[in-house]
Amino acid sequence: MSTVRFFRHSTKLSRYYIPTEFVVVALIEFLVLIVSLYLALELSFWGSDWYHGFGEFLPKALVYAIVMQLSLVAFGLYQRQTGRFLSMLVLRIASGLLLGLIPLGVSFYFVPSFFLGRGVLLAAVFFSFLLISIVRLFFRLVVKEHHMWTRVLVLGVGEKAGLIREAIKTGEIRGLNIVSYIPLPGDTGISDRSTIQSREKPLIKYVEELDIDEIVIAVDDRRSRGFPTKELIDCKMSGINILDLVTFFERRAGKIRLDMVNPSWLYLSEGFQIGSFRRITKRALDILVVLILLPIALPFAIMAGLAIFIESRGGGGVLYSQVRVKQDGLPFKIYKFRSMVTDAEKDGVAQWASKNDARITRVGAFIRKCRLDEIPQLYNVLNGDMSFVGPRPERPEFVEKLAKAVPYYEERHRVKPGLTGWAQVCYSYGDTVGDSIEKLQYDLYYVKNYSVLLDLLILLQTAEVVMLGKGAQ
Repeated sequence: MSTVRFFRHSTKLSRYYIPTEFVVVALIEFLVLIVSLYLALELSFWGSDWYHGFGEFLPKALVYAIVMQLSLVAFGLYQRQTGRFLSMLVLRIASGLLLGLIPLGVSFYFVPSFFLGRGVLLAAVFFSFLLISIVRLFFRLVVKEHHMWTRVLVLGVGEKAGLIREAIKTGEIRGLNIVSYIPLPGDTGISDRSTIQSREKPLIKYVEELDIDEIVIAVDDRRSRGFPTKELIDCKMSGINILDLVTFFERRAGKIRLDMVNPSWLYLSEGFQIGSFRRITKRALDILVVLILLPIALPFAIMAGLAIFIESRGGGGVLYSQVRVKQDGLPFKIYKFRSMVTDAEKDGVAQWASKNDARITRVGAFIRKCRLDEIPQLYNVLNGDMSFVGPRPERPEFVEKLAKAVPYYEERHRVKPGLTGWAQVCYSYGDTVGDSIEKLQYDLYYVKNYSVLLDLLILLQTAEVVMLGKGAQ
């Protein structure tokens, strides 16, 4: 695949490559940003002769285009994998443009000659979002899909490398082009020799010849003689991304594999940063989402409550509360619309809901499928016991059992539980210890990486889950 080379560093052929198609699309979008501002001016000054000062507005248009494009770069719009998922692509475009308004406002304060009126600026952002979205849709059609995939070289061909093969085969990892596997001393259990590249030259040569973006270290015994430390440093200094196996799965599968992780990885890796600013912004987002959803959810809540009341003939109550575990392992009461018979746990033993659970009423089955039973939890979010996005809160009985059986289970309580979460959009409903382990891997990913942008992405994907009725029991 063709690339444009930037920043030749030394006689070692150290280079940073950018795919040619992304250079082209960046130039097109830069022009689109300039055109967007002029369209906004035309709309705002319709009927006037503002265009006689066309050249006078050019510096403002250039500042607008530069700032906005840098903001789009910050949101990863010019990476191969970004275009794989349309919802994420649209969110990144919108977020990048909105974030760009902040440095633009700062530039207006320090250089008043760059000032743009509120109406012009908002119209320019609207036109930019619309036109860039059109450019990206066209880009997806013109550029073959696999060209957007990250090109990966796996260092190792044994058991650990087999985990990558298996993950790709099962669909756990998508959107990658595993170009080749390179054998190293210490590899064991080699199962597939068809994609193995014989190691006859330095790694940097393979990187240049195969146009590699990323190297994954999947050797079975990293302490064995012959491990190419110096060559990996050379590749790293050449701008190649180098990942260990746990980090690779974290980034590509969106979860932290418990069968690979060790305590040192958890405390040495980046992430798990929960500062005051993040808490404040997350709380502000929670309140904003609840206030937006309340008027929409209220009619459905009334209908759901009325249907439960009629089906139960006025007995048993419409709402029910249950003790769950929240942040820091503390108990709290969660509220839901009642979807089961009143004596669902008459023996006093806590039970997971299962597929085709006989305890679920007819109305209960419907409201669970549509997630209407969760509406009362908006109160829990507003009250501060829960966040809108986070790991789903479990009952103390299950937490005690799972904490003994599953390593790192209690780490999911580092953040507030959520009405929806990363595990909910990535994995179906679970009613076994094995399912809880799988969901914990997604929960740990969220705890490690959570941000407002990730919360927004989860909210978008939750809408799809609710509309398609995925994972409900």
